[in-house]
Amino acid sequence: MNVKPKLGYCYDDLFVGMQFRSPGRTITDADLMGFAGLTGDHSELHTSDVYAQASQFGRKVAHGMMGLAYAHGLMWARTGELRETAIAFLGIDGWRFVGPIFVGDTIFVDYELAELRDSRSRPTQAIATFAVKVVKQDGSIVQQGRKALLVSKVPLEAVAASTTLAATAT
Repeated sequence: MNVKPKLGYCYDDLFVGMQFRSPGRTITDADLMGFAGLTGDHSELHTSDVYAQASQFGRKVAHGMMGLAYAHGLMWARTGELRETAIAFLGIDGWRFVGPIFVGDTIFVDYELAELRDSRSRPTQAIATFAVKVVKQDGSIVQQGRKALLVSKVPLEAVAASTTLAATAT
């Protein structure tokens, strides 16, 4: 992992093999209920103690997609590491749900820059592909795959505009 993560890596700071670890997030029962309400997925494995206790897991399990969504938020959006360069999330490849996430588990995201290539259609942009592992507090991997992100090679006007507005508001 990077010893001293910083906010706002620019394109020139990025290199293949660069590693990150997100802050942790503990999953609560309210998370399961909120996600069920948001998505309409009220499967009893996620929402019923009685049902879940009789399942192979013995207790309620977080929605797999909830783990993926939280992992995405724990990465760039929460850390701000790619605030200076991130343009758009492009997609996921080979994502696997390999273990359950339970209420009370704390998840972290370990991610490594696996590939960095120039955009074929936009010379001021590049594609950064990350190898991603969602891990629980005990170190077990619960989800993994690759995520692609469109990044800018030049300063983003949106960052400058946001910084200017924040400075004038204080």
